[in-house]
Amino acid sequence: MEVVVQMVMAQMEIPGSGGEERRIFRKKPFLSSGFSQVCSKGFTSLALANGLSFPVATLAKSGKMAPVMIGSLILGGATYSMREYLQVLAIISGTAILSMSKKKSAESESTALGVVFILLALVMDGITGGVQKRLLADMKRAKVTPQPYDLMTFTNLFMMIFAILISLSLGEFTIGLSYCSHNPKMFALIWKFSMCSAVGQSFIFYTVARFDPLVCSTVTTTRKIFSVLLSIVFKGHHVPGKGWAGLALAVSGIISEVVNKVQGGRNRMKSKTSM
Repeated sequence: MEVVVQMVMAQMEIPGSGGEERRIFRKKPFLSSGFSQVCSKGFTSLALANGLSFPVATLAKSGKMAPVMIGSLILGGATYSMREYLQVLAIISGTAILSMSKKKSAESESTALGVVFILLALVMDGITGGVQKRLLADMKRAKVTPQPYDLMTFTNLFMMIFAILISLSLGEFTIGLSYCSHNPKMFALIWKFSMCSAVGQSFIFYTVARFDPLVCSTVTTTRKIFSVLLSIVFKGHHVPGKGWAGLALAVSGIISEVVNKVQGGRNRMKSKTSM
């Protein structure tokens, strides 16, 4: 239901977002991207279901930018400066320190199988980033402007296809429908979740189309920082000194990246005006 709602929302937005360039680009990359994203979600769920501790899961999520960058290098042909590597390292390290400083649990042991599944999820995140980077590069060479809602439509289309095939092969499709039919309130909850997810996906695909998969990963990673800040302001949660140090490190990486992007934009504007 989630991906169906996202496709419907994307189709509603296409007429006002430059839809005349639709369907010019190749659809094959969406096949790989849809498969890798479904697998990433599945492996993450399997990791938690098979005994991965929450601190390790938090740490893995904080480090998502690393596999995305590696995937963009290997599959997308991207190149990064030393400054960009250091920015990613600062954001990952700072976010991880901040997240771990406020999460304390008596059950911190993780099973080997859980760790394997979360590593596979990160590999799939890297593949997704690399494929999206290559797709954007191909579209740029073909002088096609990537439209966020086209990317959203085709990505979710293939995600839906793979999700249905995998759930049918595992026998979970009918089990899920049966559970929801016996618990009608679940449909309302799933519908609300799908709507919220669709709105969030709109911003995600806008960021991917207009900027870069790594920039999108940076945004989704650093949102943890603002979540912590909001929890401090509105809920009075305590953050130890180590957490504030992590926050400062992550913010320094974010500020460096923003300054770098602004300077790059100004340089491009100067080169255009000088032509």
